[in-house]
Amino acid sequence: MMNDDVSCAPAGLGVFERWLSIWVALAIGAGLILGNLFPKIFAMLAALEVASVNLPVALLIWAMVFPMMVGVDFGAIRKVGERPKGLVITILVNWMIKPFTMAALAVLFFHYIFADYIPVGEAEQYVAGAILLGAAPCTAMVFIWSNLTKGDATYTLVQVSVNDIIMIFAFAPIVALLLNMTSIVIPWDTLLFSVALYVILPLLAGYYTRRKLVRHGGEEAVNKFKARVQPFSIIGLLMTVILLFGFQGEVIFNRPLIIALIAVPLIIQSYAIFFIAYGAARAWRIPFNIAAPCALIGTSNFFELAVAVAISLFGLGSGAALATVVGVLVEVPVMLSLVAFANRTKNWFPVEKDII
Repeated sequence: MMNDDVSCAPAGLGVFERWLSIWVALAIGAGLILGNLFPKIFAMLAALEVASVNLPVALLIWAMVFPMMVGVDFGAIRKVGERPKGLVITILVNWMIKPFTMAALAVLFFHYIFADYIPVGEAEQYVAGAILLGAAPCTAMVFIWSNLTKGDATYTLVQVSVNDIIMIFAFAPIVALLLNMTSIVIPWDTLLFSVALYVILPLLAGYYTRRKLVRHGGEEAVNKFKARVQPFSIIGLLMTVILLFGFQGEVIFNRPLIIALIAVPLIIQSYAIFFIAYGAARAWRIPFNIAAPCALIGTSNFFELAVAVAISLFGLGSGAALATVVGVLVEVPVMLSLVAFANRTKNWFPVEKDII
């Protein structure tokens, strides 16, 4: 039987996590101002590319992703069979529903509902960015959401670990399928290279780092290491946002409404996915400490991966990259509202001892 060992998850939202939307908004403002004040510097940074990968952004993305990958415990996957219901819902929602509903909503809003406000070429880019978000379920932040609902930390770790394994094999094919359905030409070499660079290699680096830490100091050493490197993750995120909006500065200053338009389908998708998973967990009589993280993990996004792949596929100044960054901006307030809702409705679910 798995236990509620909270050492696997953060104790709650730290200063940076609690106000992440504020920091992202400030980074957006800084990027817009700096991009207009120093356009030559941003142009120089944009030119630092190898195989369609921007080197400064690649380093920042690694700074974001690596602390999360150190937290992935492959050994936890052995416990999958103990209580499969929550994992079944997570996998079905994350990989069979979420990417496709996100694509459908993006097409509906950007090609039809908002068609009068978005040029056709830009609409395709925003659809692509939304698809990248929809195909990348959360890895790290879900530990925070799980802890805030008093979720089973070990079970959440299993869900994250299994999702990361699936992501290695499923992310690129799903993204390619959905982008092809929206008539966007896929550079397969760049997509596969991005998955290798931003998922497989960080995951391997995290695995070997974790194994070395556990060998010398156990889980306590892992948690201390993650605490030391976590600030680099936040700094990497904010610096990436500054770069992205620095390149987007002229477009956004001329059309500030675009941020709000991009946010609409992303917000609708988040609430819809949560209630699909949460409702399924309630119908299947899954205990609350599994049901809440089960629903939240699909609602939240691995936006670091989405941002990185958008940049690699479409460029730093692309609409796709902009859409993924807007996803960062709206995610934290949306997730906090869903955490509050879950905590108010925990009596909808049976207690743990009543479940096999």
